[in-house]
Order: sequence, then structure tokens, then C-alpha cells
Amino acid sequence: MRVMQWLMTNQRIPAILTATGIATLLLMLLRPAVAHAQGVEQETAFVFNTLSFLIWGALVMWMCAGFTMLETGSVRTKNAAMICMKNIGLYSIAGLAYYIIGYNLMYVDVGRDLNVLGLNVGNLIGTFTLTYSSTAAEVALLEAEAGASAAGVLEESGYSTMSDWFFQMVFVATTASIVSGALAERVKMWSFFIFTLCLTAFIYPLIGAWTWGGGWLNELGFTDFAGSTIVHSTGGWAALAGLIVVGPRLGKFRRDGTARPTPPSNIISVTLGVFILWFGWLGFNGGSQLALGSAVDAVWISIVLVNTNLSAASGVLVALFTSRYILGRTDLFAVLNGAIAGLVSITAAPNFVDHYWAIIIGAIGGLICTVGLRLLERVKVDDVVGAVPAHLFAGIWGTLAAAITVGAQFHVQLLGVVVIGVTVFGIAWLVWKALDMTLSARVSRQVEELGQDAGELRMESYPEFVLMPEPDYDDDLDPEVSANT
Repeated sequence: MRVMQWLMTNQRIPAILTATGIATLLLMLLRPAVAHAQGVEQETAFVFNTLSFLIWGALVMWMCAGFTMLETGSVRTKNAAMICMKNIGLYSIAGLAYYIIGYNLMYVDVGRDLNVLGLNVGNLIGTFTLTYSSTAAEVALLEAEAGASAAGVLEESGYSTMSDWFFQMVFVATTASIVSGALAERVKMWSFFIFTLCLTAFIYPLIGAWTWGGGWLNELGFTDFAGSTIVHSTGGWAALAGLIVVGPRLGKFRRDGTARPTPPSNIISVTLGVFILWFGWLGFNGGSQLALGSAVDAVWISIVLVNTNLSAASGVLVALFTSRYILGRTDLFAVLNGAIAGLVSITAAPNFVDHYWAIIIGAIGGLICTVGLRLLERVKVDDVVGAVPAHLFAGIWGTLAAAITVGAQFHVQLLGVVVIGVTVFGIAWLVWKALDMTLSARVSRQVEELGQDAGELRMESYPEFVLMPEPDYDDDLDPEVSANT
């Protein structure tokens, strides 16, 4: 009110504002280019791109908390502490393994001339050199050497070297988290950690080199924007191999083949975990634009985030409407997995402007996941958190759907799905089998009945609770399951 009175008592102010407005309008008419946003300077773009990598990477890292909450709520309380141990352990192992060897195998000098037995295999894998660090130009800039300036750094790339490494590293941790949840409640801690090391240091970087690293699948035109196959299906295949080798939990399947219900111990924790994953996924997909130095990048990131959100929401609703008919009940657990399936499905190609396709892709992903939950029960595969339907099945669908939304070649997408599936499953199965034959991948029957918290960690997640013994399942235990335990 006071501002209006001041403007009215100062007669010059309205005249000045009017003159300024007319001058601006004339300038825009005479020089239309002035009305358009100008691109930022190179150094400013460098700062924006680097900051983008770091912020998006931090969001993806936060997904580890989401996986932890989802898994601890899905298992029985006697195994919750072990889930916490595995998740913080796998993130640490992934970070070190990817720093020491993984990143170099995935990105450095892929496509070089490397002859083995007369064949050029340079487009299969990067270099086996150890560790990764800032470039010489960046180090010189930090140390303020004579003649050092930002120009040398800006000429190398549009972002800080280690910001890119950090963003790529949190992706590999996500792959390992998928395996953790599927095999919960019966896999030995150290066996799991050894497998995680193999997955993050060699298996995932190999797949990454073929695709994002510029290898042979990338040369064929394989498309996977943020990793429906490269990240999620890779984790799903690795988990499936482990599920087959280790077998289901004790008492999960009866003699008649039916599955005994094992409801989550804390559905509130599971729900919170899914919301955290949904939130972190915005960084997962949005950051995969790999730049934020122009108006075009900003628009594409906005589109990617909207499509990601639409797809997840669609997956939720389809799982809600179909779970009663497929699973025999309106299943909140299936609905939550529907959200994850929608997120996984859109991850391969969220960069398109016809947003209704995001709804369709997420809906089909939610349906596939819900059917997949039922299918795994039928074939007696005990996936505690539904990781295989949500990450593997939906990941395959999303990768193939890229042929619809962004014009990827269907036969190339299918080839990538098949080759990556065979490779990851084959190597993972061999690693799990070797672990089972040496260290034993599975805990003893006594530890499984008592719980891994007390049996392996010698602690309780909820010490004020009374530990309830497991019922004796011998009378109706499936003979095949009994052999595995």
C-alpha cells in the first residue's frame, strides 16, 4: 500500500516506467535476437555441468537408503540388521572397486586397437590400468602453476573429471543393491560381499564398456538412456543366477508346490523406501542428460523428469487394479513394486515429448511386474523383494519400448537384451556356484532359523522384542527345497 502511495505522489516514476517499457519494446522489435536467451559462457557451462553431476549423483546415492528401507521392511525382523550391514558394505565395495579398476574397464580407451589371437577386441573392454584421477590440466589449475588457467580444463571437457566419475559410480552401487534384496535372509555375508566385488569391478564394467563406454553394442546403435538394461537388468540377471544357485528360504514352498505367505515385517518401511527410490530416480534419469549448460539441456531434463514421474504413477495404478485378479488380493507390496517397475521401464528412453507414452510404458511395466511376482512363485523362485520382476522383467520391456518412443532399432535392442542377459547370467552363475562350492553361499539351517542378525552378526535389530522360533516346516517342506538347505 505504501509503495502505491509513493508511486502516486512521485509523478516522475510512472513516466520513467512507461518510457522504459516503450524503449524495451522498440529494442525487441528492432533487434529480435535480444529477446532470445543467450547461451552461457564456456566456464559457466562447465560449472553448471559439474554441479549437475554432483547433485544428481547425490540423489542416486540416496537411493541406497531407499533400498535399505525397502529390504529391511520386506524381511523378517531377525534379519534386518544384516540387511543394513549388506547395504552399507556393498556401497563401499562398489565405490572402491569402481575407483580401482571398474571405471577404467568401462570407459578408458574402449574401441582402441587391441588384437588377441588375430582378433580386434578393443571394443569389448577398456584398459586394465589401476585407479582414476583428475586430469593434469585440472591438477595444474588447482596448484596454480605458472601459466595455468581454466582454459586448459575447459578445452578437455565440459565438466570436472571426478564429478563424472562420482555420477557413474553411484549407478554401479544401484546394480549391487538389486542383488541384495532378492537374496535376503539366507545368503552368507562374506559370500555376498565377494560376489559384489566381482559384479562391480568386472561384470558391470564389461556391460558398460559395450554400451555407454562406446563398445560394439553402442556402435550398432543400442539405446539405453539411463540403464533399464545396463543397470537394472544386469542387477536382475545377477540376482536370478544367485536365486537359482542358493535356492529359496527354508519353508517358503510346501510339498504341493504352493508358496507359504511371507508378508513384509514392516510395510511402512517398505513404502518409505519406495518413495525414497522414486525421489532418487529423478536424479538417476535427469542426471543422465549428462549436461546442464544450455537451455536445451534444461528443457530435456524437465521432460525426462515428467516422463519418469508419469511412468511410475501409471505402474502403481495398474498394479493396484490387477493385483487382486493376479495375486488373489489387493496387494500393497505388489503396488509398491509397480512403482519401481514403472520407473525401471521408462529409464531406457525417458527423453521424448509425447508424454502419454510414459503412461503406457509404465502401465505395461506395472502389469509385467505383477504377473512376474506370480510367475516366480509358480516356478519356486524365492525373490524376497520382487527384484527380478521389477528390475529384470520391466527392464527388458523398457529397453524394447525404446524402439517405440525414440526410434531405436528393435532388432538391435533385442540383441542387446539377449547378449547382456546371457553374459551376465552366465558369469554370475559361475561366480555364485564357485562361492557355493568353496565358502558355501548359503547360511546353515540353524542360522537361517535363528536369523542372520543373531547367527552371523551376534546382535538383534530389535532387542526389546521377544525372538519367536520358526515353526518346524519338515512335514510339508518341498523335497527339492529340503535338498538345497
